[in-house]
Amino acid sequence: MAKMTTWRELVSTALHDRGEGWEDVVSNTMTDEEMDVEFYDGFGGAEGCPFTIWTENRVYFPAVYDGAEWCASVSRHPNGIPTRHVGGE
Repeated sequence: MAKMTTWRELVSTALHDRGEGWEDVVSNTMTDEEMDVEFYDGFGGAEGCPFTIWTENRVYFPAVYDGAEWCASVSRHPNGIPTRHVGGE
């Protein structure tokens, strides 16, 4: 059986990985309902809704490769650190 997830779960992981939490969110384009919609994040096709989330330090957004989805982020302010490719080739 396919594992289902939500953007709330994936964004929570991404925030944690960057030392942030939901309390750091300044703006979010998703509603609570959109964040809690379950979808399959594995290969096949993008199913999660588009979004952008801003914290004081980062901007979070959906990324996809061959249908597998996750939450990626970049620095909100210039910091001289290059951004790796997001998605796939």
